[in-house]
Amino acid sequence: MTFYSRLIGNTPKFDFLRLRVFGLTLTVLLILGSFASMGLKGFNFGIDFAGGLLIETQTAEKADVGHMRNVLDTLNLGEVSLQEFGDTGRDVMIRIQRQEGDEKAQMVALTRVKEALGAGYEYRRVEIVGPKVGDELKVDGALAVGLAVLAIAAYVWFRFEWQFGVGALAATFHDVILTFGLFSVTGLEFNLTTVAAILTIAGYSINDTVVEYDRVRENLRKYKTMSVYDLLNLSVNETLARTILTVATVMVTVVALLVLGGEVLRGFSIAMLWGLVIGTFSSIYVAIPVLLYFDLRSGADKEGEEGAEPAAP
Repeated sequence: MTFYSRLIGNTPKFDFLRLRVFGLTLTVLLILGSFASMGLKGFNFGIDFAGGLLIETQTAEKADVGHMRNVLDTLNLGEVSLQEFGDTGRDVMIRIQRQEGDEKAQMVALTRVKEALGAGYEYRRVEIVGPKVGDELKVDGALAVGLAVLAIAAYVWFRFEWQFGVGALAATFHDVILTFGLFSVTGLEFNLTTVAAILTIAGYSINDTVVEYDRVRENLRKYKTMSVYDLLNLSVNETLARTILTVATVMVTVVALLVLGGEVLRGFSIAMLWGLVIGTFSSIYVAIPVLLYFDLRSGADKEGEEGAEPAAP
């Protein structure tokens, strides 16, 4: 019998909740460490947030992005990113970090870029992204992440019960903060692509959590006399095969992005790989234990309460 057959055909009997104290302790330590790093070290903000030059150029023939990047790296202008867009293979977006000084310093950098690249380039758009615009993007990005987390918690609360909403909020908060912490600790560039990755991680994590919560709700109706502890363990074990297969499938795709996507998608790919790990962890060791600690009622308890209500004077 293959591993796949054993995984799908038989429900494992792992006691996940036995390690709930360790899991929650690790969660608290990682969150505190992330906050400490964000407060003391901060982030390596990309051009989107820190400001800089935005240059849209078109080449006469198919663009050689690798050659362009090597040429611009010799100018020592700081962070430089290049990204192809459109379907002609000739359009390239160049982003260069903001130079020290006023607008004149930015124009000097632009002149150096044009001289280094030489002829054969048409500069279709040039913008100077100031620090004020970067600050506005920081606020908008934080607002987008915050509203997404709250909307997810509200949806779960509406669909299930308030305990499920609290668990979903805690798990999503865990994933978002730890991803912020990853970028702070490692110094990876934090840009708008990173914000997109964080929102994607939140969506993936809550999908995994909702699948487990659905099974918990189903088992509450099915096993009316089973203890909540055993019922939660059973629910996680019954969805374990689906979790493993989903994570493996997505991980193959993300690894391909990391290997083949180039520098532009490197931060996004790393964030997604990290998100797969912590999202799976939080679904089991954050979202599920919350139901135990917040006194989730079993099916038998609910029936007892419902049966007692008519007899009340």
